[in-house]
Amino acid sequence: MSEIKRKGARSFKEIPLTILEQLNQGEIETANLVEWLAVDQRLLLQSILTQNNRLDYYEAIIEGIEQLKKQTVNTVNEAIGVGLYEEIVKRDDIAFLQIIFNHKSDLVRCWGTYIIGKNEQLSIQETLKQIQVFAADKHFGVREISWMAIRKKVTENLNEAISILSNWSLNEDENIRRFSSEAIRPRGVWCEHITILKQTPELALSILDPLKSDSAKYVQESVGNWLNDASKTQPGFVIELCKRWEVESDTKETKYIIKKALRTINK
Repeated sequence: MSEIKRKGARSFKEIPLTILEQLNQGEIETANLVEWLAVDQRLLLQSILTQNNRLDYYEAIIEGIEQLKKQTVNTVNEAIGVGLYEEIVKRDDIAFLQIIFNHKSDLVRCWGTYIIGKNEQLSIQETLKQIQVFAADKHFGVREISWMAIRKKVTENLNEAISILSNWSLNEDENIRRFSSEAIRPRGVWCEHITILKQTPELALSILDPLKSDSAKYVQESVGNWLNDASKTQPGFVIELCKRWEVESDTKETKYIIKKALRTINK
């Protein structure tokens, strides 16, 4: 996907109407979080379905949205992804699936991640294989939603997932390395906690150790946050790991991660 070059507006009211119309038509990507939150996903869905002669999908998917107890950007995003998955399976519409996966709109690609995450026919190996392209997406929103979309399956198949993600932590793409850490954060943001990792964080060392001096700030932030999560239930583990990393890796990158990791402990 092409890099985003627009800076984007700083508030909803500053978004030009022409830009908002293009976003709601799926013609361009959002440039920042403000735009991402401003998109009318119902209108975007209607636009995409109309453009691809699949407006008969609309009513069932909207019904799923209306049944939500709480409608937020994330819950609506998931509901549309789930609804699309159900309609695509019902019609065996592989062609439309590929349109969604490769769409220029970042929010449409986000729907695609939930189509993967909700497919119970996929093993954890196949799920992670299919989600990797979204984990490497150039758009921040797609990358963030990609791990949220498959986190439940990762949690249910944790040992297998960690084994696979341990190889991702060595990937040349920093976005994929970041995903390997972020997908299994013990107290991930906007998602259920992973109880077993809150209690036994050492299970994730095969992912964390290779990232202890990662060159990318994006990855460093994730690893520091991961360990800060773990410090709230297993502070001793985090303290000892940071001591070991200080000895093994005397770099500014490791120092930065350790500082973030210990921020709750040091309060």
